[in-house]
Amino acid sequence: MSFLALLVALLVEQMWPSSFHRKPAQKMRELAGRIAGGAHMLERSERVLWWVTVPGMALAAALAYGLLAGWAWMLGLAFSVVLLYLLLGYRSESRCFGDIHLALGTGDLGRARALLGGWRGGDPSHACAAEVARLSVEHGLVRAHRLIFGMAFWLWVLPGPSGAVLYRMAEEMARDAPDDAFARRAFELVDWLPARISALAFAIFGNFEDALYCWRTQAALWQDRASGILISSGAGALGVRLGLPIHDGERVIERPELGTGGKADVTTMQAAAKLAWRSLVLVLLVLALLGIAGWAGD
Repeated sequence: MSFLALLVALLVEQMWPSSFHRKPAQKMRELAGRIAGGAHMLERSERVLWWVTVPGMALAAALAYGLLAGWAWMLGLAFSVVLLYLLLGYRSESRCFGDIHLALGTGDLGRARALLGGWRGGDPSHACAAEVARLSVEHGLVRAHRLIFGMAFWLWVLPGPSGAVLYRMAEEMARDAPDDAFARRAFELVDWLPARISALAFAIFGNFEDALYCWRTQAALWQDRASGILISSGAGALGVRLGLPIHDGERVIERPELGTGGKADVTTMQAAAKLAWRSLVLVLLVLALLGIAGWAGD
């Protein structure tokens, strides 16, 4: 049922893109605050907040799914589809990527910079076209993993949509947290295996040897290890150099080089979109095969 729920949610989101995924952490923090005892509890214990928000919401989703599926499997499926639709955000994110690609392709660098800043954050007003393309590919690879591939892994591991809830809530809680925060460390554990599976999928559909080489030798150079694995393997698969210094306003931020090959450009963005799409097809195929195997075993 995981495959069917994800497939239906993706099809629905293609027609009616959801923007709810951009603010789940804020909504869940507010709810967690009421459950955990208000703002004073939140300030006193981030661990309590994390345990209430992440496993707590996943458990609630599992219980609701079990209750509905016990009445009728169609109710369980509908519940899973609705939750996945709210959490995915794949279409809206891919639309941002596509708009930047179109702006660069037509030579409208100013619009491409503005779109990138709105999507990724930061101030890319001094970025050249190659830098805009490079940052778009990096952010696109990471977001494709976190909005689809990582969530699909946990969707398969846990019952109903509870795995997807667990993964997305853990990711959102860690997004703006300090490097040494509990939420960051917890998400590293949650994302340890999914990130490596996504990196392997990138390698399969690109230059396999270069992807594995860059993953093995360069991923540890990146500040966020999981993102480093995804970006380095994706860069190797695409045969392009990512990372490198970037502009944030007038300030230059030094970053290590990831990947191998030429500079990123509009063609690279198109190749990255194809890489993500093929990886998505692989994820759906694997989920379908696992579902068939489960039904056959029953």
